[in-house]
Amino acid sequence: MGRKILNSFHWLGFSFLEPLVRLIRGEEPKKNGLIIFRKVIVPIASVLLFLGVCNYFAHYLYAVERERKIEKTLATQGEEAALAMQECIDSGDLSCKPNSLPSPGDVWNGAVTLIEDHKTISADKEAFREKTAGINAKRKAQGKEPITYTGRPSFVDQIMTSLETVFAGFLLAALLAIPAGIVLGLSETLRTALNWVIQIFKPVSPVVWLLLVSMVVKTILASADMDKSFVISFISVGLCSMWATLVNTAMGVSSVDKDYLNVSKVLRLGVFSNVFKVILPSSIPLIFTGLRITLSVAWMVLIAIELLAQSPGLGSFVWEEFQNGANDSNAKIIVAMFVIGGIGFALDRMMMLVQKAVSYESRA
Repeated sequence: MGRKILNSFHWLGFSFLEPLVRLIRGEEPKKNGLIIFRKVIVPIASVLLFLGVCNYFAHYLYAVERERKIEKTLATQGEEAALAMQECIDSGDLSCKPNSLPSPGDVWNGAVTLIEDHKTISADKEAFREKTAGINAKRKAQGKEPITYTGRPSFVDQIMTSLETVFAGFLLAALLAIPAGIVLGLSETLRTALNWVIQIFKPVSPVVWLLLVSMVVKTILASADMDKSFVISFISVGLCSMWATLVNTAMGVSSVDKDYLNVSKVLRLGVFSNVFKVILPSSIPLIFTGLRITLSVAWMVLIAIELLAQSPGLGSFVWEEFQNGANDSNAKIIVAMFVIGGIGFALDRMMMLVQKAVSYESRA
């Protein structure tokens, strides 16, 4: 049982928990205790230190912004107004609270507010569905489009929208890059001839891809009744992030062991059999390395693309909160930052697990 637990931890990427399991089982307490201290206690201490430093700077900047606000009021409105402003700030009234770097407590409150907003909006959506159920049934019978909820999306809704967009873009990138990479890997002549395309387009900014895709999509789908912002966003994400997979696939295919290729010739395998039975299995590690990089890049550029395209998602959420300028906007932006980073980490872990599941070496 213990061995199965350890193997599960290794497979899931949680090998740092192995010393804890061994310590619980009484194996080498001193050695495993020291490993737990280095790999578990020290990282937890670093998190607490990080929170402490953030809290210190948040209060320091709050004090600086407080004094600046009082001095500005004194210079423009007089001493009485300045005293009133000082009393308002010290009372904790949000209407006059200095807008500075939020403390960890403010960020937590921002997260709680976003969750409460999601619950409220979800309840409104459910009430709307119940209210329009009868009308929509009649409209459906008449062949008309149903009435849909047009209220603002919640933070959780925008997270789901971003995930849908990034997975659509990632799928597009994989469908474009893997076949193209296989073809380039099989032909050194093609690889040399088209290398300039990769080197020129690989470093192009997501802003440029967004503008180019917008021009093309809006021309092609000018008369189409559909959400063009989603199409523009996921195509831009796919084109911007596909290059790592393309390069790694071409490299993996071109570096397949010659002995494998000689065996396939002896067995007289056809082109497709050779690709799917010899080349791809041998190239899986490099292909998935490229896919992991592609997914990370896709998630990173998605935020910028959503921000610029004003399409629903975390990017537009961050921009709207920045434009809003409310007293809790900075806290909500920090919450979004940690959510974006956490999801990026989770996506990378997910790709690592898929790679282990399909890789021959991990099952051997």
